[in-house]
Amino acid sequence: MLKALTKSIFGSANDRYVRTIGKVVDQINALEPQIQALSDEELKAQTDKFRTKLADGSTLDDILPEAFATVREASVRVLGMRHFDVQMIGGIVLHRGEIAEMRTGEGKTLVATLATYLNAIEGKGVHVVTVNDYLARRDAEWMGQLHKFLGLSIGVIVPNLNEFERREAYGSDITYGTNNEFGFDYLRDNMKHERSQMVQRPFNFAVVDEVDSILIDEARTPLIISGPTEDKSDLYVALDEIVKQVPEDWYEKDEKSKNISWTEDGNEAIEERLKEAGLLQTDNLYDVENTLVVHHMDQALKANIMFKRDTDYIVKDEKIVIIDEFTGRMMDGRRWSNGLHQAVEAKEGVKIEPENQTMASITFQNYFRMYPKLSGMTGTAATEAGEFWDIYKMNVVTIPTNVPVARIDEEDEFYKNTLDKFAAIAKAIAEKSKIGQPVLVGTVSIEKSELLSQFLDKEGVKHEVLNARQHEREAHIVAQAGRIGAVTIATNMAGRGTDIQLGGNIEFRIEEELAGLPDGPKRELEIERITAEVRSERQKVKDAGGLFVLGTERHESRRIDNQLRGRSGRQGDPGLSRFYLCLEDDLLRIFGPDTLFAKMMNSNLEDGEAIGSKWLSKAIETAQKKVEARNYDQRKQVVEYDDVMNDQRKVIYEQRAEIMDSSAVDDVVVDMRHDAIESIVNEHCPPGSYPEQWNIEGLKERVDEVLGIQPPFEEWLQEDQVEPEIIEERLKAQADEIMEAKMANADAGIWRRVEKSILLERLDNHWKEHLATLDALRQAVFLRAYAQKQPINEYKQEAFSLFGSMLDKLREDVTSILVKSELRIAEPPPQDRLPDLPDFLTGHIDPLTGLENSNDGDGSANREALFGSLAGSPEAAAGPGGHFADNPYRDQNISRNALCPCGSGNKYKHCHGAMG
Repeated sequence: MLKALTKSIFGSANDRYVRTIGKVVDQINALEPQIQALSDEELKAQTDKFRTKLADGSTLDDILPEAFATVREASVRVLGMRHFDVQMIGGIVLHRGEIAEMRTGEGKTLVATLATYLNAIEGKGVHVVTVNDYLARRDAEWMGQLHKFLGLSIGVIVPNLNEFERREAYGSDITYGTNNEFGFDYLRDNMKHERSQMVQRPFNFAVVDEVDSILIDEARTPLIISGPTEDKSDLYVALDEIVKQVPEDWYEKDEKSKNISWTEDGNEAIEERLKEAGLLQTDNLYDVENTLVVHHMDQALKANIMFKRDTDYIVKDEKIVIIDEFTGRMMDGRRWSNGLHQAVEAKEGVKIEPENQTMASITFQNYFRMYPKLSGMTGTAATEAGEFWDIYKMNVVTIPTNVPVARIDEEDEFYKNTLDKFAAIAKAIAEKSKIGQPVLVGTVSIEKSELLSQFLDKEGVKHEVLNARQHEREAHIVAQAGRIGAVTIATNMAGRGTDIQLGGNIEFRIEEELAGLPDGPKRELEIERITAEVRSERQKVKDAGGLFVLGTERHESRRIDNQLRGRSGRQGDPGLSRFYLCLEDDLLRIFGPDTLFAKMMNSNLEDGEAIGSKWLSKAIETAQKKVEARNYDQRKQVVEYDDVMNDQRKVIYEQRAEIMDSSAVDDVVVDMRHDAIESIVNEHCPPGSYPEQWNIEGLKERVDEVLGIQPPFEEWLQEDQVEPEIIEERLKAQADEIMEAKMANADAGIWRRVEKSILLERLDNHWKEHLATLDALRQAVFLRAYAQKQPINEYKQEAFSLFGSMLDKLREDVTSILVKSELRIAEPPPQDRLPDLPDFLTGHIDPLTGLENSNDGDGSANREALFGSLAGSPEAAAGPGGHFADNPYRDQNISRNALCPCGSGNKYKHCHGAMG
């Protein structure tokens, strides 16, 4: 009571904070007349003026008012748009590393220009992160006009750029791109063998558009660059055939967590089926030899029972494409892990791609936390404010609207079943369409979109369906969803990035209708006609009540519902929103309390009859909060486990950077050799033990295995006072002599490069194997809970121990290769550079396009050209065969990821290398 009274008098904490920012906005407004009086050239010169001030000791906060006033005036002159005061508040919030929650239609794209310009003046680089490459290109081109006018350079990161283009884009003052592209470039950079090959600069400042979609929804799964393991297609198909015949009483399913498990009877029956199929190596299903089969059997069951076509995935071009449950978008390039994707491929009868092994991975949480300053903007963030602070230490600030919201949000309507609900929805849409009121319908799956489409066809209502199948047309469909009588069915509206303007979007109509008309008087007349039509239509739509947003069911997250509602009522426009629910909706069925069903079923609701109740709406919100809390726990768990790996990842990546920056690594190699010898001796001759307790035979084997030498241990043991330390020193001396003799016969420059490359290559290989081990550990460690142990604590301890073991193996591996190898140059010395990043068969498809960009060979040609037959394989030094005569560079052992020698600027694999 007291809290509510205080809030009514003084306003909320958010309101008070916004008022303090208002004082800075007053300073900006006071400068406006002065900035308006500047000529274009003087306005452009402001950037150099600000840089001079920063060089003289001023801070970004000191120049903020004048810089923001400069951007506002430049926007008026270049884009014809003047920033509102509330947009200035949003820009200040972004600059301070906070999240600006601004309603749809408030101009977040324009807001970002303020903070990006101010922070780009320093020249350290600013990243603007978007949800898809269409928005990245659009914003870079659209807002880039303003930044270029003020003398800043603009870059955009989209799929299929070559390394030179990427490096150039990252070198720009402001770089636009998707979260996936930024993250994958970071991982790829840390797989390269030379600093000059890396494309990214040190992190500085990032503005994340649709921040809730990127940092919350997509943060459940990490970014992974992976390579294939052995082909097990026959196994997937065989198991799929067995699972398709499994009766329901053999398993139990949990729809909340999408998990499924065998019953006791099911276990016995499936064991017999697998024996009959000859898939078990032993008679017992759970013998260790059958672990792989059991794992893939479980995945096949999950794929067939828990994953639905057109809801969780679609089949496109004979491939399984995951559907993002929050945005309804196709997640091209994303694959489920642990054999689940292959199980779904077998289920649908499409080509089964090999299962992948992780080469490098990072979560979005840990990627974005590397930025010294991170900010974001979205229409819906307040419901997740706690998570943003806990994970990212980002405060959410709700920015007031420029014009008061006029949209009416009606109570939910409840129906008995889906058919009654959809019939009522179709009827309501038909009524609105007849009076010319545009309708935007939000569904939660492709299946529901297409079902509603059938109902509308029966009603004779013309409509557009926007879902993953129409992904490429989404901007154009959304842009015209505000036209008279328009009916648009959309599978979720998260992050669509295009405003729905009443009466239609002038720019999109011009682009579509006048595509083939050249500039000239006729085109100008047509533009005037379209502009007049849109203005007239806009008024008619307003008179009809504005955009009607209709939700076919509540989503798991309140944010998605709010995003859908927020599409209506843009900039003070009239609008209406209403949700239609029924007992068969997933949220009500799975998460709703039992009392909710009981009361609904006992209310004597007639077929086709609807009720509305604040109590029911409150129950729905409670269910949504439960789901949000569960999802937050899942994401938090992902972060907790990845934090363990992240600490190790930092050590590995820092070590790689030091190696790349060093002109020679001979001191590191010597230390590794000596450490490896100490470790071997300590293992077989423990300190403080007697010689008769030493494992001399084991020591002989290990020394021969690692160093390739057979020292006279028996003679050494005959000496008085022999100690482990003496044996260590003698082994080190022998190994050092071998290496000195080897280096004396080799070119010093080539040998330095060999040491450096081997060190990096073996570090990467052991890190890759370590990641696979950690993946397996993470899946198994939860069983420790049955022993009353905390899985996360067990994971930390085991991961630390495994990391130490990995470093021990790395030292031995590098030592063994260098001591036992022979350097022979099979061809004339190559150009003075290290080999490119090995072209792993990553199977990584560039996000959101589906275009293959890194599926290459094994990189051996370029590597062996430098090392000769270092690995002991004379064939390895030869270049790849089977090339077509059209390729003039076929015998030059050029890495497929290197720039083509022809000077095209493209990768060799996309240019002459494509010829064979």
